[in-house]
Amino acid sequence: MEKGGRVVVLFTSACILLWMAIVVNGDTDPNDATSIRILFQGLNSAPQLGWPSNGNGDDPCGQFWKGITCSVNRVTEINLSNLGLTGTLPYGLKPLTSLTNLDLSSNNLGGTIPYEIPPNVKRLNLANNNLTGNIPFSFSDLTSLTDLNLGHNQLQQGLSFDFSRLSTLSTLDVSFNALTGDLPQSLSLLPDITSMYMQNNQFTGTINILANLPLKFLNVENNHFTGWIPEQLQNINIQAGSNAWSSGPVPPPPPGTPPAPKSNQHHKPGGGSTSHSGSDSDTSEGGKKSGIGGGGIAGILISIVVIGAIVAFFLVKRRKSKKASSDLEKLENQSFASLPSNELHHEVKLQTSSLIDPKMFDTSSSINLKPPPIDRYKSFDENELSKKPIVVKKTVSVPANLKSYSIADLQIATGSFSVDHLVGEGSFGRVYRAQFDEGKVLAVKKIDSSVLPNNLSEDFTDIVSNISHLHHPNVTELVGYCSEYGQHLLVYEFHKNGSLHDFLHLEDEYSKPLIWNTRVKIALGTARALEYLHEVCSPSVVHKNIKSTNILLDAELSPHLSDSGLASYIPNADQVLNHNIGSGYDAPEVALSGQYTLKSDVYSFGVVMLELLSGWKPFDSSRPRLEQSLVRWATPQLHDIDALAKMVDPTLKGLYPVKSLSRFADVIALCVQPEPEFRPPMSEVVQALVRLVQRANMSKRTFGSDLGGTPRGSDEPGLRDF
Repeated sequence: MEKGGRVVVLFTSACILLWMAIVVNGDTDPNDATSIRILFQGLNSAPQLGWPSNGNGDDPCGQFWKGITCSVNRVTEINLSNLGLTGTLPYGLKPLTSLTNLDLSSNNLGGTIPYEIPPNVKRLNLANNNLTGNIPFSFSDLTSLTDLNLGHNQLQQGLSFDFSRLSTLSTLDVSFNALTGDLPQSLSLLPDITSMYMQNNQFTGTINILANLPLKFLNVENNHFTGWIPEQLQNINIQAGSNAWSSGPVPPPPPGTPPAPKSNQHHKPGGGSTSHSGSDSDTSEGGKKSGIGGGGIAGILISIVVIGAIVAFFLVKRRKSKKASSDLEKLENQSFASLPSNELHHEVKLQTSSLIDPKMFDTSSSINLKPPPIDRYKSFDENELSKKPIVVKKTVSVPANLKSYSIADLQIATGSFSVDHLVGEGSFGRVYRAQFDEGKVLAVKKIDSSVLPNNLSEDFTDIVSNISHLHHPNVTELVGYCSEYGQHLLVYEFHKNGSLHDFLHLEDEYSKPLIWNTRVKIALGTARALEYLHEVCSPSVVHKNIKSTNILLDAELSPHLSDSGLASYIPNADQVLNHNIGSGYDAPEVALSGQYTLKSDVYSFGVVMLELLSGWKPFDSSRPRLEQSLVRWATPQLHDIDALAKMVDPTLKGLYPVKSLSRFADVIALCVQPEPEFRPPMSEVVQALVRLVQRANMSKRTFGSDLGGTPRGSDEPGLRDF
């Protein structure tokens, strides 16, 4: 017994020592711990969570952290619902590869949804917040999703991501947002979907693509849907009020279409009464009364005559449509015949791509078992055929200084536009990093179909031509484009250091804070780009979308203004950009009228300068109410040197010339004047910044670690790095 007691004591002591070692060394995977800390910072280090602050432990699995569930040393669940949290959902959560449940619903989170969501999450709930922007395309790769709830936010644009890979999704809730556009064709490829909530949005088009889904509940109320509710959906729990449904009987399906499956197969065919009283109950017992009366025979004869007439009618129509259909096939075959054989091979392989709908290549016959998303093969005559905008029969003039890329080229270079190549999302579309065989790296901007529909290919040619004439050292250069199969893509030079927004607001171990000289250089280079667009180009180009995410930095941290000319030449671009009003960059008059001018560009540039000075975002819902709008909070303090010193980005650590800071603030104050007529033209802004640099005593102390870049051949004396 004594020996056994010693064994127990030794075992207990060993367990205690092991436990102490685990607590000291940390029980959480280091990547998970870092991501949780990033989340904590994004949530404004919310005190209601009770998580330890920096320096007081970083071990959510080894310690008890509210809302965090672990398995061994990996975080598997984050449930922080209904805690009054503020701030934003940050980037940097992708390393949480064991996370299966992320619930941040019913809080006060603002900003946009980052495209770096934990890749293996099954249940994602961000409902009942203040999230804005669009739903990231990277959601296409969340292949483990079973439940997705984004309801009751302020999300905009369409459902532009690809649902075809979300094979386990059973519940989708995007209700009570401001989503627009037609439902994507890939929605029809959800094999396990049972509940779908789309009410209170601005969706358009029909809901036909939902017809064959295994839905049990569907809510599409309060949208702008048209057409008829498919027969298959009338047998489920559906709420469809307040739409623009068509009245009258549903038109018959095309000949050859199989009958729609019915969920109530026990009902008798025909148009008889559904009553279960009287003679109906007699005929249902053991099939005793199976005879057909004289009225029934007459009805059958009449039905045969009517059906015969319908069949004859469609046979005639089908002969007529065959000629039109064969003409269409010839046109499409000609477009393929013009390709080299190896490129044609690529084009055929693209049928499985997420970018191109395989049905776009269907040249079979005028009868399809599954109707394509665009009713291209309905019966029409030759005159109607000539009016079809989607038929590729018009040669596109290629601007001389640009390269025309095929979709096959860009598919290969971007890994089929995979999320791994995604570098950003903007108002007009997503941007991908493209790696070509010869080692060249470019940026490909895929314009959303909701911004530029496929019937505006002629407009796209004009857009490309106009942008191709913009040449300036501080304007991102357009090097190519692609216009095939209704897709519109722009190919730009690639800048390896990303955007100014990333440098100012996204912390990582590789990036260093921008020193003062570099911030002034970025402001001056961006001002020169705008001066070129406003005062050198004829006619003047209004950028309309000046913000830190559109200022790209090259290897020397010199700025390049992206999306230049895009908003000026895209039809209805103002309506697209108006969805982003409230971001903090737009001038007061834009919020009132929705119209952009040269002077509204000047205002937005002033906001970027203020962002450079303070390190704050232009609008931050996580801050106290009086500090959420950067311009409103900072403007009264721009001429107070003491207040200005407190406003400066703390990452500068006081390493800046005071006079330079003061003059920088003076330029900001001029640019963000509430009245547009009092804002200076960009040429005067450039001159003021040049004088600032010339007068400033740029000591070696402010240069830090040579982040200011190299000389660009400026003709102003004393500009050094500028």
